[in-house]
Amino acid sequence: MINGSDTGFVLISSALVMLMTAPGLAFFYGGLVRRKNVLSTMMQSFFLLCLLSVQWVLVGYSLAFGPDIHHVIGSLAWIGLQGVTMAPNPDYAATIPHLLFVTFQMMFAVITPALITGAFAERMKFLSFALFSLLWATFVYDPVCHWVWGAGGWLKLRGVIDFAGGSVVHITSGVSALAAAVMLGKRRGFPAAHIPPHNMTYVLLGASLLWFGWFGFNAGSALGANEIAVSAFLVTNTAAAVAGLTWLALEWFSAGKPTVLGAATGAVAGLATITPASGYVSVASAMAIGILAALICYAAVVFVKQKFTYDDSLDAFGVHGVGGMVGMLATGIFARKFINPAGNDGLLTGNFAFFGQQALAVGVVIIYSVGATFILLKLVDLLCGLRVNDEDEVIGLDHTQHRESAYTLLD
Repeated sequence: MINGSDTGFVLISSALVMLMTAPGLAFFYGGLVRRKNVLSTMMQSFFLLCLLSVQWVLVGYSLAFGPDIHHVIGSLAWIGLQGVTMAPNPDYAATIPHLLFVTFQMMFAVITPALITGAFAERMKFLSFALFSLLWATFVYDPVCHWVWGAGGWLKLRGVIDFAGGSVVHITSGVSALAAAVMLGKRRGFPAAHIPPHNMTYVLLGASLLWFGWFGFNAGSALGANEIAVSAFLVTNTAAAVAGLTWLALEWFSAGKPTVLGAATGAVAGLATITPASGYVSVASAMAIGILAALICYAAVVFVKQKFTYDDSLDAFGVHGVGGMVGMLATGIFARKFINPAGNDGLLTGNFAFFGQQALAVGVVIIYSVGATFILLKLVDLLCGLRVNDEDEVIGLDHTQHRESAYTLLD
């Protein structure tokens, strides 16, 4: 039976998750790049809001959540949303219209490939980006979504839990981002040349919008105005705050100054890491997860990236990929059934088997996402090439890909 309060809550949550992509991620990534690439970078997030909204209603939702085929993928029975009505679907949400569940999940499908764009910022052709994103959403995001969240998905049947997308969103996008960064190669001058963010006010605005929207992402995944949503809301805020403070402390100790970039990056790392655990852990556990998020993601961004010199331009892997992995494993450690009876008790209660299933999910999603991303990028490269030429990269993608400028000074 449809519940009006739950329906209103999930409608608002859907709008909040939409806000995370454009303007949230658009401003966050747009501020981090150089001035000559800000518009093209923001355009990628906005464009994916358009493209993936259409892909989702045509085929994506059916592949991700449609009637199960061998526990691997959804059938095309719901292609174009055929047979999807206002009546609730008890397999997913018993108190809201089925079409509202479609809408809420659509916003997750939109932001996930948008996260990848941070890895190849400032050097990929727009046509190649568009084609890759469409293929990636269809052949990476949709299958993994079915494995973890779809009725009959094989990881779901094994007892893997992921409240709001640690594996489905953050691991898939983060490790795919690393694969893309390696395949496209480094930006001209990297790492010898210092390439600072061009607009830190955009970065802080974007991070703040992401934090705000994340309440829809995590609390909204309760799919109702209930006590699980309240708990997820509070632990999400707690983990983000603790991670932001911890990152600042690390930065202050190692570099002598706390920075706006550090605070923003730390908070986003905390948000990404708490995501899979947010419906299953206590506030105390969320604080521990926030500390882990900052320590491990900081190491990935500062030390691992420096050692291997891959050009993950905006640290999509170091924040989202690593954060998603840590979050899925932390769920296996800190989850408690007294918080959410639909979850499980974690490693702290001696449940080694559950932790093992969480680790299995992390490994499988990494291997599949990296392999599929490599194949898709090779295909796109054969069809239209991946990278802009050297001259276009020097001029900047705003002009060479869109014939526009983010900042026009009039006489």
